[in-house]
Amino acid sequence: MEKGPRKVPRAVFGVAVVVLLASAATDPGTLPQTTQFPAADTAQFDAETQALWQGVVTGSVSTALPSFFPRSAYIQLKTGLANPSADWQNRLVADFGLDIEAAHALLGPDAAAATFVGVSVPEQYGHWIPPGVCANGIGYYEVANARLVYSLGGQVRSFGIASLISWRGTWYVVHLGAILRSSTSGVVDDPEAGPGTSAPSQTC
Repeated sequence: MEKGPRKVPRAVFGVAVVVLLASAATDPGTLPQTTQFPAADTAQFDAETQALWQGVVTGSVSTALPSFFPRSAYIQLKTGLANPSADWQNRLVADFGLDIEAAHALLGPDAAAATFVGVSVPEQYGHWIPPGVCANGIGYYEVANARLVYSLGGQVRSFGIASLISWRGTWYVVHLGAILRSSTSGVVDDPEAGPGTSAPSQTC
């Protein structure tokens, strides 16, 4: 069963900063992958989603970057690419930045007044991507169509997170607005009034 967005009290935001600083002490991408299925109710994931939200509110990709799949992990993962580090920076992070800007624009001039409610992850749709596909040298879990839920002007609203993938039992954003895109513009995935709904999808 799909869980609703995990509500994050304001008091937790200070804890989130501590969690992110502690996790930064050891770059997770320098450690080997595991087959642990990620949970969406951990302090680490809360910290990531709060970083993502603050990036959306401010329109800052650097603020949101702690929620993004680590470069070092991507280098381990994409053994079939000639230069995975460049692909991470020039394609994935570049698209992420465009989508952060688009989501910020969606909030409008009152973005600073928006309140983060939580992220709803449809864990029942999570699936394992095995090695040997899409230039992957190792496997990972993927779940599409999570929902970022917020309140603005007294109304609950939401938009999608196109794809989360796992590293060592933690979810990270790898595509925010779209997995595939036909232009160089940022994308907001399925903005809706209310918490929205997640649909099953399988990608790599």
